[in-house]
Amino acid sequence: MAAQAEAVPADASARLLDPAGPEGRAVLEAVLSEALGGSVAIAEVLALSGGASSATWRLSATVGGDLCTFIFQRAATGAGRGVPRRVQAEVMRRAAALGVPVPPVVAVPDTASGLGDCAITAFVEGEALAPRWLRLPGYAAAREALTAQCAEALARLHAAPLEHWADLPLGGGSGAEQLDTLFASYRRIGVDVPAFDLAFAWLRPRMPETAATCLVHGDFRSGNFLVDAHGLAAVLDWEITHRSVPAEDLAWLCVQAWRFGQWERPVGGFGEREALVAAYRAAGGRIEPELLRVWEVFGNLRWGMSCLQLADDHVSGRVPSVERAAIGRRVSEVAADLTYLLAFGDL
Repeated sequence: MAAQAEAVPADASARLLDPAGPEGRAVLEAVLSEALGGSVAIAEVLALSGGASSATWRLSATVGGDLCTFIFQRAATGAGRGVPRRVQAEVMRRAAALGVPVPPVVAVPDTASGLGDCAITAFVEGEALAPRWLRLPGYAAAREALTAQCAEALARLHAAPLEHWADLPLGGGSGAEQLDTLFASYRRIGVDVPAFDLAFAWLRPRMPETAATCLVHGDFRSGNFLVDAHGLAAVLDWEITHRSVPAEDLAWLCVQAWRFGQWERPVGGFGEREALVAAYRAAGGRIEPELLRVWEVFGNLRWGMSCLQLADDHVSGRVPSVERAAIGRRVSEVAADLTYLLAFGDL
């Protein structure tokens, strides 16, 4: 899978500066001043919900007399499994140059800053909470446009040759290799889930052994988009980007969990698979539709393994977290989804 960052000790937060505290603000002001080439004064630091792997703050600052807004994000305590923020930032810069909508990277603080594994981006207007933009009437036009917009963004990302990313420490591999890595994690955790056993056995002879052909986002799905009234405003959360094949990203977008209750719309809760494939091809992408089901089974299993890993983090005491424990309880949902998908071929 993706390149692994060094593990963050459980007490790492004790050594990290609080961005809302006076010392943290001073360091952030210095970092932004250097990046922007002028004096910066931070007026407000507001903590936002950041998920299980990230901690996020919104910064309101005066820059050359103008009020600007930035997003400061760093690895959550104990996360330590994703691509380092400095690498993510470089991937985002290069993805932006390819035409993928991403928040503009403003600065990547040095590791000696005391701010941790972090990055600062410009603030992009939009709704991040998928249950809101998937249901509210004000986003109806956005939902209609999203399938084609997502397909185009992925086609642009996948079109870049692997040489475009060759100097970056990113992992990945063939589908068969990724399945082996996932199975090793399953055995390490040591919890038996019959539906997972069945999915691993079903995937074993079907996962492609062909080498990776492109960079994939790795977590391209509802919940990791900023959506405005016109559709896709920005693609967020690049922490598990890695080398793979296009089908992985397209199938991940179809995983049941990312429909947020809009189960009748398999593409992220807003679109249809056939329309996604057609739009991806129209944007210049190449895809074998028959591989989508294989990668969709893998995607559902991968999400189930993420739930199992988060539960293990909490139960083991490695990263005590109510949020991780709550997500871990969703293993049973994924088991049901996998059973249905393998029995009937569709979700």
